[in-house]
Amino acid sequence: MFWEEDKGENEPRTVPDGVVDLVYRIKCRCLPLDHAHSFSAAILKHLPWMEEEEQAGIHLIHGAESGNGWMRPADAANELLHLSHRSRMTLRVPKHRIDEARGLTGKTLDVSGHELEVGSASVKLFSTLPTQFARYIVMPEGIGREDEEAFTARMAAELAALDIKVRKMLCGLTHRIHHPNGDLYTRSLMLADLEVEEAVKLQQEGVGAHKNMGCGLFIPHKGIRAVHEVRADKK
Repeated sequence: MFWEEDKGENEPRTVPDGVVDLVYRIKCRCLPLDHAHSFSAAILKHLPWMEEEEQAGIHLIHGAESGNGWMRPADAANELLHLSHRSRMTLRVPKHRIDEARGLTGKTLDVSGHELEVGSASVKLFSTLPTQFARYIVMPEGIGREDEEAFTARMAAELAALDIKVRKMLCGLTHRIHHPNGDLYTRSLMLADLEVEEAVKLQQEGVGAHKNMGCGLFIPHKGIRAVHEVRADKK
């Protein structure tokens, strides 16, 4: 864990729109909890260019989870995620690809035998909140049990390469994501006290591999205190 003293709140800034989140309405009763690979494959079938765009990514679909996404049910291989009419699908795309990505509207995706109808999409600019969270960051190949100290040290180095200063960083539990070429081992990560430019850049660039399977993508979080409360409850 890395920690520095709190700073004052950032003043509002104009958010660049070079990369955005495209949020789609969907109709889907349920999906496998571990739907990363099948969901990605279904989308890339229609939008193959996403594999070539370094800043593009596919957010996994999540329901009402405990800990605001900090925890996930343990048996991902056999559980279903039941979705409500408020559930959304989100793609992270460069601005010049928005019109092409809107072409998904009206398509029906086959996600491991479950039908997902894609509706209209709206553009969502990145958040300037100082706390950002990634549910899944892939650990290096062959390191299925990278410990917390090694993980945070590696993340600090990667973030420094993006000119993002680590002030508060907290990693969460490990997850395993199915992949036909070998399962991916991941950890969640939260960063707090980011400057506005750092928060936006973190969302634009992400960290690590497999962004088209929901990994390495940062989203705003309500705060790091809630995570401490979740971790304390688990002791």
